[in-house]
Parts: sequence; C-alpha cells; structure tokens
Amino acid sequence: MNRKQAISTIVKEVGNNPIISANGFISRDLYETCDRNQNFYMIGSMGLASSIGLGVALKNPKIKVFVFDGDGNILMNLGSLTTIGSLQPKNLIHIIFDNNSHESTGGQPTHSNKIKLSRIGKSVNYKVFNIVSKKELISNFKKIINHKGPVMIVVKVNKSKKVSKRVEIEPKKIVERFTNSLKIHSS
Repeated sequence: MNRKQAISTIVKEVGNNPIISANGFISRDLYETCDRNQNFYMIGSMGLASSIGLGVALKNPKIKVFVFDGDGNILMNLGSLTTIGSLQPKNLIHIIFDNNSHESTGGQPTHSNKIKLSRIGKSVNYKVFNIVSKKELISNFKKIINHKGPVMIVVKVNKSKKVSKRVEIEPKKIVERFTNSLKIHSS
C-alpha cells in the first residue's frame, strides 16, 4: 500500500473531524484525495504538524483531532512527541506514514528502519499501533481510533511513483476555512 491509498482509506473513517497534514506529499495526497474545510495543509514547515495538532486538540477537547505525519517530518521534531506524551490529550490521533524516506525532497533515506518510531511513541506514553497492510488498516482502524489518546498509528507504506498535485489554496485561505470549520464543529 502506498501513502495515498492509506490516506484514502483513513479519511473514510475520520468523519468531520479535523486533520492537520504534514507538508510535502502528505498534504498533496490528502488534498487530491479528500479536500475539505476541516483539513489544515501544512505548507513549508517541516515537522510541525504534530505541534499544531497538539494545540488544536488541547483547545478542542470534545473532538478527535487527526495528525497525518511522515517519518521524515516527525524525525525533524521529536520534541513534540515528548510534549504530547506529557500533556496526554485524550482526543489526539497521530498517524505516521512510514516509508523510510524523505520522499517529498528527493527520496533521501530516514532512519526509521533502524530507530523504531513505535518504540519512541511507547516511551513517551502514546498508545501505539503498527499497521503493515491495507487489509489490516481497514479491519483495525475504527477500533484503534476509539482508544483514548494520545494514540500513535505507524502505517508502513511504500514509496509511490505518482506525485499528487500541489495544494492550490493560499495559506491564508487554508487557515480561514480550517478555523471556521472548528467553530462550526464545536457549536
């Protein structure tokens, strides 16, 4: 399964809940698969989706908040994991698409094949789940997201030869529509 297939499978279960997606191909895949006001596409700030997701989760404790991250992105900001683990937001679902690669910047290898993200997640008090196939994702995702967070789901994905189109929404507009969707969601 590649990342876009995994994202397509996951968004069917997310409902109207917000998604904060990491920069690069993750945001592109989400945009092309399921553009909606509840998506916050991170543009240009590698590693910060988890930090933004934490803020949204703390401010909106009654709704589930999903973070779509990559192995390269989270390795750029491991400090956010310790903060999330310490604050224990019950409504945060952190999904890391792991292809052992900085695919968006040319495919340079990450170290996630040697340093297991799931072990890091467990050591900082996440409830951790590993998914290695589309079948496993389909059969387990709904059960996993019903756990109290923070939840980390490491989804093993393959690199893809097809690149999704760039997000065509101006950053200011992304913020406006995302913020408005949170207001509607919480009322």
